[in-house]
Amino acid sequence: MSALYLHIPFCRTRCIYCDFHSGTDASLQERYVEALCIEASMRAHELPSATETLYLGGGTPSQLSPALLHRLFSGIARHIEIGDCTETTIECNPDDLTSIYIEALTQLPINRISMGVQSFSDTDLRFLRRRHTSQAAIDAVKRCQKAGFGNISIDLIYALPGQTLEQWQRNIDTAIALGIQHISAYALTYEEGTALYTLRQNGSVKECDDELSLAMYETLIDRLQAAGFEQYEISNFALPGYHSRHNSSYWQNIPYLGLGAAAHSYDGLCRRYNPQDTMLYIKSMEAHRCCYAEEHLSTDDRFNDMLLTRLRTRRGINCDTVRTSFGDKLSRYLLRQATPYLRQGCMEYDAPYLRIARRGIFISDSIIADLFHIDEKA
Repeated sequence: MSALYLHIPFCRTRCIYCDFHSGTDASLQERYVEALCIEASMRAHELPSATETLYLGGGTPSQLSPALLHRLFSGIARHIEIGDCTETTIECNPDDLTSIYIEALTQLPINRISMGVQSFSDTDLRFLRRRHTSQAAIDAVKRCQKAGFGNISIDLIYALPGQTLEQWQRNIDTAIALGIQHISAYALTYEEGTALYTLRQNGSVKECDDELSLAMYETLIDRLQAAGFEQYEISNFALPGYHSRHNSSYWQNIPYLGLGAAAHSYDGLCRRYNPQDTMLYIKSMEAHRCCYAEEHLSTDDRFNDMLLTRLRTRRGINCDTVRTSFGDKLSRYLLRQATPYLRQGCMEYDAPYLRIARRGIFISDSIIADLFHIDEKA
């Protein structure tokens, strides 16, 4: 199996925290959709097997009109078999999900909605420069459910400046009450180049302290587990049977093809990166010229990639797979590096699986970095 990702780099407005590649020039949309179809024709051969999942991310894919979405699906399908995908997701902004727009989505091969809610507090939403209100998000979810969408995910952000634990609890409880199937929750990050980063640098906002952020994360886990959600990845929670198949493919080393400006692709040995320049991408496709950069992965690259992706999951990394793929030397190295964290209770070893324990999740980035292997001779 393999996965297909389509990047749609259009937003009506830019959010204060976002560092994804996107822009607000809607006049490019038609040319961009045609460019995606051209790229599909040139790169379909890179998919090594049947496409199981399709994901439209951004940006804001719901900024495309129903007519452009129909043209996009039809154009991609001429070159890549997407009719049998078990999961086809589109990212949407709640404001875009009018009854008419949702009805149009039901006429497309889309069976999963991922909604960028971020918060059910209007104060938070104004700070983040989101263009919807809390009630608009609630209404959008209900309209999608009424139209027959039974696989809905929402994104939430915690650890906002000034946010209290009680306010975060209300966010979680509101999400649960909506009867959705999946929740992705992330701590607010201050990425260089964003408006949020500038506000922190000039002292206009104060970052949430680590102790409160950890308490929010612990509350997230406890409340969602009590509501029947499974934490299957550090930031992702789903009711049984509703794990994101597409995102799980990234964490399980499954090949994927990314089309569009700033999209990435991976075949197990090589990564390809399209430029973060929408106009350059469009012009390259109109000239029928691929414009990606390539990175061929060394053994250490592939080993570290496996750690980075598998250890994000609650199942963890299969040490037998590590031994089969990379040999005894790297297998022993992994367990040796993990030993201090096993003793601290930050990791668990349930042979053959090595995983990050609950008490280690909040410091998972530093744990994984300590497990990386870098050949000093390289």
